[in-house]
Amino acid sequence: MVENRFEIDDTSIFRRICGFKDCNIKKIEELSGVDIIPRGNTLIVKAVREKNDLALKLLHVLSDFLYANGKTYEFDDFDLRYIASTVLSGKTFSPEEIGRLKITFPDTGKSILPKTINQAHYISAMQAGAITIATGPAGTGKTYLAVVMALKYLLSGKADRVILTRPAVEAGENLGFLPGDLIQKINPYLRPLYDALFDLQPFEKISKMMEKNIIEVAPLAYMRGRTLNNSFIILDEAQNTTVAQMKMFLTRLGNNSKIVISGDDTQIDIEKPKKSGLLQAMRILKDISEIRFIRFTREDISRHPIVEKIVAAYEKSGYGE
Repeated sequence: MVENRFEIDDTSIFRRICGFKDCNIKKIEELSGVDIIPRGNTLIVKAVREKNDLALKLLHVLSDFLYANGKTYEFDDFDLRYIASTVLSGKTFSPEEIGRLKITFPDTGKSILPKTINQAHYISAMQAGAITIATGPAGTGKTYLAVVMALKYLLSGKADRVILTRPAVEAGENLGFLPGDLIQKINPYLRPLYDALFDLQPFEKISKMMEKNIIEVAPLAYMRGRTLNNSFIILDEAQNTTVAQMKMFLTRLGNNSKIVISGDDTQIDIEKPKKSGLLQAMRILKDISEIRFIRFTREDISRHPIVEKIVAAYEKSGYGE
């Protein structure tokens, strides 16, 4: 058994690492298999040497993460478990890499920060490449972060408009039972895109941009025949495209534009899943260096902790395929 001390001079960081009534310390102990005793401004770590060393490294990373995120940032359950599992498994976690990708919207005061290494890579890929293709389970931030980047480009003048689209394929329901024309029928299926927009900017501002077609939300069928210049274009639920639809969409890319394609390749709702345009695009385009591919896993799920367990259970049962 080895005993080491981790001293923290900043009382705010010490308090936030410990958490309310030392709740964070208890989680760290559970995850790392060590004993941690808070005393003054010091955390005393007791464990066998290998675990002790990893626990000290974790405490350093947690401290750096809090320092990089400002004086008001508090760990949530996902932050703590993700950082702990990453560091304790021997992987590199860089608070600086994640911190430099922070995006702030002055109108709402909302700041967006990648929560995982893959989310950081996703944001970097969208900044660097003309086309980014992101796959992985629900709750990993694929759609939300794409909308964040689209609004950032629009509001900073790097794009003249934002176009959000998805295929008109329903998950076990029937569009024909819904009232109205195609746009009215597809609106419920575009709701995640609307939710992200209204979460980031005031309702009135987004509504005016949509009225002026600066932000356009439309079914994928409406993209045919267009050339989209100076635009940030997002294709959501791309696993439900056909090969022809995907080719049509990708070839809409005009000058000074970006395309982001996101989808969950384990939730394909089209009649012939193996003919998914997303799956075929990943295979056909894998050698084009200008296209960036990001693969999210269930460890990136930042919804309620039970969602990761649900995804894992379905994967284990074979129904996640």
